[in-house]
Amino acid sequence: VQLQAFGGGWVQAGGSLKLSCAASGRAFSLYNMGWVRQVPGKEREHVATIPWSGNWKWYVDSVKGRFTISKDTRKNMVFLQMNSLTSEDTAVYYCAAKRRGEHEFEIWGQGTQVTVSS
Repeated sequence: VQLQAFGGGWVQAGGSLKLSCAASGRAFSLYNMGWVRQVPGKEREHVATIPWSGNWKWYVDSVKGRFTISKDTRKNMVFLQMNSLTSEDTAVYYCAAKRRGEHEFEIWGQGTQVTVSS
């Protein structure tokens, strides 16, 4: 089972980045897919979630209206479009998965660094 996140980089404040997550190794139909970010020295922050099967989406308040999570289940991909980025969004972003009903993410990809320069 693998989740591979990519698409991070450096961007100026106000700019945009799109993160991608490639999922492989199992059927994810019973999983919720998410993005979690972490700043060194701080706790991980759950940013957004989308079910592999289903249409709802969840966002942490700090990114509502700026970030959009989406998926392409035919290509086994999950995305995070990030707009109007601020320095507060600087973090390592992880793609993760958890079975429906579970509270904690149980499958993690490697992180991708997002740096927003003010």
